[in-house]
Amino acid sequence: MELIFRGKITNWKQVGGDDRKIVVYSRETSSGTYEFFKESVLKNKNYMSHSLSMPATGAIIQSVSQTKGAIGYVGLAYLSPRVKAIAVSYDGTHYAMPSVENATKKLYPIVRPLFYYYNKQNKQLVNAFIQYILLTKDRK
Repeated sequence: MELIFRGKITNWKQVGGDDRKIVVYSRETSSGTYEFFKESVLKNKNYMSHSLSMPATGAIIQSVSQTKGAIGYVGLAYLSPRVKAIAVSYDGTHYAMPSVENATKKLYPIVRPLFYYYNKQNKQLVNAFIQYILLTKDRK
């Protein structure tokens, strides 16, 4: 995947697919997702110069679905029957599909933590929300 988003692989035929140009969609440079993907997947190297920047996840999903040969990335929460996810590997041997379970078990390599911050003076106001998050996490 790194080589696709860096522009080193430009045709699906190079990775066993059809003879079709790869169209790369990415988030805008101001997006935290853009920075995380660049750091974690591209190993801090630049995206290909011809990647198309999208302002939001929904725009990536729509653009990829309407463009033959396109690829993009979205957060786990955006997976749906409309989004075709691919398995990813840490080592090129063991592949895992994106899922909460695989992320939690550290089988899926493209994950980042989510932090919640709140003012301690408002602890009573946010306590119910924190309990909900902790209970929901354990059910997945």
